[in-house]
Amino acid sequence: MVSLFDPLPLRGLTLPNRIAASPMCQYSAEDGRAGDWHLVHLGGMAQGGAGLVMTEAAAVTADGRISPQDLGIWSDDQVEPLARVARFVAGQGAVPGIQLAHAGRKAGTMAPWLGGGVIPLDQGGWRGAGPSPIPFDTLAGSTISAPRLCTS
Repeated sequence: MVSLFDPLPLRGLTLPNRIAASPMCQYSAEDGRAGDWHLVHLGGMAQGGAGLVMTEAAAVTADGRISPQDLGIWSDDQVEPLARVARFVAGQGAVPGIQLAHAGRKAGTMAPWLGGGVIPLDQGGWRGAGPSPIPFDTLAGSTISAPRLCTS
């Protein structure tokens, strides 16, 4: 019988157990760079015994971010901060992983606690690219209410 704490072989990689910390959008990066928050958050999961610790979605292009606070891997200056987190996670016995992502047409939205709506272009937003020309803030011809950033 297989136990939760048994190693899990996956091709050329073996996880020390079958506990995985899945990617969670944390909206805590600055210019796409991982910081101390990521080190503590992800490192803590590794210290807690997770065998696999995944980063949040890391945007592969600046305009592929969901929000301005997304983690990224589109620039060389984002590599070392992520490597620092990965080294710490591995040092705790866990396998570090990264979720590569592109937000598609959802790109350029506010963090959930700021309303989660589309950031208007004139307020620093950007247009994402997706398989459809239909904007994120519309669905079946109906406009979804998108909060606006405060300008006053």
